[in-house]
Amino acid sequence: MEFGPLPVRDCAGTLLGHSLTLAGRRLKKGHRLSQADAQALVEEGRETVIAARLGPDDVLEDEAADRIAARAGGDGVRINAAFTGRANLYAAADGVVLLDVDRLRALNHLDEAVTIATVAPFEAVTAGQMLATIKIIPFAAPERAVAAAEALADTARDDGGALVRLAPFRRKSVGLILTALPESKDSVLDKTVDSVRDRVEALGCALDAVERCPHTAEAVAGALALPVFGSCDIVLVFGASAIVDRGDVIPAGIVAVGGQVVHFGMPVDPGNLLLLGEVAQRPVIGLPGCARSPKLNGFDWVLQRLVADIAVTRDDLMDTGIGGLLKEIPTRPQPREGGGTASPAAPRMPQVAAVILAAGLSRRMGDRNKLTARVNGKPLVRWVAEAALASTAAETLVVLGAEAGAVRQALAGLNLRFVVNPDYAEGMASSIRAGIAALPAGTDGALICLGDMPDLKAAHLDRLISAFNPLEGRAICIPLFAEKQGNPVLWGNSFFPELSRLAGDRGAKGLLAGHAEKVAEVAMADDGVLTDLDTPQALAAYAGAGAEGPEQA
Repeated sequence: MEFGPLPVRDCAGTLLGHSLTLAGRRLKKGHRLSQADAQALVEEGRETVIAARLGPDDVLEDEAADRIAARAGGDGVRINAAFTGRANLYAAADGVVLLDVDRLRALNHLDEAVTIATVAPFEAVTAGQMLATIKIIPFAAPERAVAAAEALADTARDDGGALVRLAPFRRKSVGLILTALPESKDSVLDKTVDSVRDRVEALGCALDAVERCPHTAEAVAGALALPVFGSCDIVLVFGASAIVDRGDVIPAGIVAVGGQVVHFGMPVDPGNLLLLGEVAQRPVIGLPGCARSPKLNGFDWVLQRLVADIAVTRDDLMDTGIGGLLKEIPTRPQPREGGGTASPAAPRMPQVAAVILAAGLSRRMGDRNKLTARVNGKPLVRWVAEAALASTAAETLVVLGAEAGAVRQALAGLNLRFVVNPDYAEGMASSIRAGIAALPAGTDGALICLGDMPDLKAAHLDRLISAFNPLEGRAICIPLFAEKQGNPVLWGNSFFPELSRLAGDRGAKGLLAGHAEKVAEVAMADDGVLTDLDTPQALAAYAGAGAEGPEQA
């Protein structure tokens, strides 16, 4: 790849190295300069422009990131399409992350153009949390480096895994045995039960059995032999006194009932005095005293893995020391506060809602409602709704108004949420206001979708969602094809107040001029983002003989 100042007369087809304003239009870095752009640069009196010219063996950044991400993500991983050379991998469920550390390290050593960053191995995450990001550093990567990264990922799959995968939490039946000394207070034991129950339930499991017994090896063995614990997947034992040796009360009780001590001690603080045992092929954990506190400790790490069906061995426990000094880690969410898994600040998939505007009067269509007209076998609005539902949008909301019953019938059977706009006669702005007002708290952005775009695809919406990143200056994402801006437009939640003040029969694009620095034009592979059907002529031309009248209820 050639990068640096290039003559403007020879820059068509190159990639812009730094953002600039040209003929009143803001061009972002990475923009592919057209012949018209080159001519505008000449007219502005520029002689050179900082740009990149790709060589025959260069792979564009998005293509390179997509290729590597497709091979890197395994079970339980959702992969977003790349944008600006970055492809993100997200958790499809709550669970524990499994990484092929050696191969990930090797991938990052292949070439400076290719990088992958991940969360820590065995980290507990929530659905939608980012697990990894593949980033191509320059505008392109050498084919040899991309192919080598793919090969590394393939070897991981050949070994039965992937570079990044997720072990989802499974519902487990958990039992708890508490030992007591004569001086033990019931209130302390009750608090212990509550703390353990909070941890267990935060992982989607149930504390199905609780038994108290004297603090003796014989009593522990007797409790472990009870049928109620025989049906539990995991048994926890909380001693009235901390375990200090393999010969102490709790490990002795495990051995007395025919079990074995797998390992005593854990290089994690807090959580040193954890004991891992086994009775009748089910794990038995002797809890450290810190398990009474809701703060993160070594017990959490062991419990999370077991709930995700990840076997915990003696070696696994001894390997937890690197990163095991938890006292100095900023407080992570505790079971009562955040589900005992990921930090609220952890990067996650943006919660973007698709808002379909389906309330209009279709004035330009005469006496028919275009949204219920059948196009290629389906009502026109149903094409848009199905595209939204197939995308990674967090939810799809439909704004109804004119002929609400007929539109609702055209969408029958789809998992949609409806909101009725009583002011639909005022025009499109009223429907945008109604849609924004109906979005749940925590929504990061909204795709404002027109209901009359039959060629809109889930891939279009997903590419906009992938591009959306307010922190990187992409708070408004607009689809672009053949240098023309289309629909839908994705608006970040910082613009919701302005969208809620719109008036008249115009959409939200009038707001764009005041926020040019936050706009990202997202190139699309086809013109589906440009096609909308506003007139009978347009509908007939699109559908031909397949265009029928409004669908009958």
